[in-house]
Amino acid sequence: MAAFAFGALAITGVAATWGSPTQPEPNAYTATVPAAVYSAQATAPNAAHDTSYVHGRSFNRFVTIWLENTDFDKAAGDPNLAWLAQYGITLENYFGVTHPSEPNYVAAVGGDNFGMDNDNFNQIDANVSTVMDLLEARGISWGSYQEDMPYTGFEGFAWPNQETKKNDYVRKHNPPVIYNENTTPRRLSYQKNLTEFYTDLNAKQLPQWIFITPNMTNDGHDTSVTFAGNWSRSFLEPLLKNEYFMKDTLVLLTFDENETYTLANRVFSILLGGAVKGDEGCKDTNYYNHYSEIATVEANWGLNTLGRWDVGANVFEHVAKKTGDIVRPNNAVAGDEPTVFQNSSYAGPFNANFANASYPAPNVNMVSPRGWRTVLPAIKRVWGNKHSIYNNGVAIPDGQHPPAGYAYNNVSNV
Repeated sequence: MAAFAFGALAITGVAATWGSPTQPEPNAYTATVPAAVYSAQATAPNAAHDTSYVHGRSFNRFVTIWLENTDFDKAAGDPNLAWLAQYGITLENYFGVTHPSEPNYVAAVGGDNFGMDNDNFNQIDANVSTVMDLLEARGISWGSYQEDMPYTGFEGFAWPNQETKKNDYVRKHNPPVIYNENTTPRRLSYQKNLTEFYTDLNAKQLPQWIFITPNMTNDGHDTSVTFAGNWSRSFLEPLLKNEYFMKDTLVLLTFDENETYTLANRVFSILLGGAVKGDEGCKDTNYYNHYSEIATVEANWGLNTLGRWDVGANVFEHVAKKTGDIVRPNNAVAGDEPTVFQNSSYAGPFNANFANASYPAPNVNMVSPRGWRTVLPAIKRVWGNKHSIYNNGVAIPDGQHPPAGYAYNNVSNV
């Protein structure tokens, strides 16, 4: 495990020649001083995604777009987000899994936040798998498009606007790169600036799994929900008319976390795209969280699982109707009088504020409810059959409701 916090200076030198296509290079492209960044821009590869088109049970492309730090009611009241909602399914009980931002992004691709309770320069060990492993095992292409990322494969902490000096791109909002396993040259080449989204769109070479993050202005982090709503509609409205993009595509527009930590961590989320045709304007009141993104993708393409909190997460009902998965309640979180707020992280390896412990092993014997999906064989080979905190229930831990044997968070509920 490695967790660092640093400012504008690089923790390594300038970008080097891209090495083995299969070996992680987690510290090769972290330089953030302008001269090093500009040098790397000229040499960074921009590999085309594999032209896979693996058919799913409900959709053939999944696109998730993340905005920042807004309470449900405030987002639901934004006119541009409300305009988008009429073209999709509003998820009335979708929840972030903790605070602050970074652990929520980490959770959405790795099946856990590993106790992270900070926005540091965190690096998750290369033996920890992500949804990228599940996709590639099935031959499904993936990519991340990050607004104002200075070049493809950039691993640095942040890239500020060179005129205003305000943050534009931040590593903490780009979940694949936080996992060292995704820093091989090939996988780094799939992590691009948002401008490359339009290049791939026009060439009809978009990958089948996509994570999109606006910059710190457009996602609402440094501005407001009004800014985020305006960007979201401006970005999505043309795409809703694009036949190539819309065909059999499921878009999840969501927020990483709410703003008011004394409330349950409920965030405004919408399902859009050609895959929801016929259900536009509907509302779904089932309980979901960021692990549901992974579970829905696993169910749709019949993937293996990560053996973590993805296994028991509810599959979006619109998809579950076609995959046979069951959608279960979690009244402790989503009921009228919640007792679990999902506002803090348990004492995992990246917890900096009250306690920490070693990486929890995946539960390699776990099977998804009703869907009967099993853990990826490669994960079983790496981790073996060890004691595990994970189960296939719908409830997940937080700092005040930790897994058995982990410390209780008595510092705060944030």
